[in-house]
Amino acid sequence: MSGPDRAPVAVPLDVPDAATAAALAAAVAPYVSTVKIGLELFCALGPAGTAAVHEAAAGTALFLDLKLHDIPATVAGAVRSVLPLAPRLLTVHASGGPAMVAAAAEAAQGSGTIITAVTVLTSLDGGALEAVGLLGPPDVAVLRLATMAVAAGAGALVCSPLEAAQLRAELGPDVLLVTPGVRPAGSGDDDQARVATPERALADGADLLVIGRPITRSPDPAAAARHLAAHLAGVPRPPR
Repeated sequence: MSGPDRAPVAVPLDVPDAATAAALAAAVAPYVSTVKIGLELFCALGPAGTAAVHEAAAGTALFLDLKLHDIPATVAGAVRSVLPLAPRLLTVHASGGPAMVAAAAEAAQGSGTIITAVTVLTSLDGGALEAVGLLGPPDVAVLRLATMAVAAGAGALVCSPLEAAQLRAELGPDVLLVTPGVRPAGSGDDDQARVATPERALADGADLLVIGRPITRSPDPAAAARHLAAHLAGVPRPPR
């Protein structure tokens, strides 16, 4: 299974060092479309190390999940600094506001990198949102942030699979929906508060499923990725 047959899955390389990350990337690359490098590994490796790890995942897209959140000029500068890595997706926090999202989108314009706005982290539930002062239950907060971010220029959104159907209905077919909090049947929720199965996420309009521990904590990550990809190949997806 390779090329266009890869599953619409991003595997987070949430491991502590370059050698482990590169080995994991190479193991899953034949079966998934994307590898995700988050803030912890990016800070440990730096740009050159990040590029080397992505090179080990030949043929996959790079999802650079840095969740940038600062004043607009600083975020724009950070976006420009990572564009040489050619990430397909680069995350910013939608809660940084429309000017910040717009600055990120402008900085990435013409590069092929899609600014991806994180709405509400899948580790947060209604009580946690209330504690940090975000109005409304998660689905209301997600829709409000998503609508603002897309209007400001974001081309993709990160939301839980529980909000995918609502966002697809409200925002139409052109926005990419990236859903963490996806757990195959029988997997534990770990630290995720708003979760769904891959089948549910795809049926509700998700474009890219972030699936980590069911693959990365498997005794054989390559076999786990291969099994998941084979299963998802038979899952119907709604027309777009």
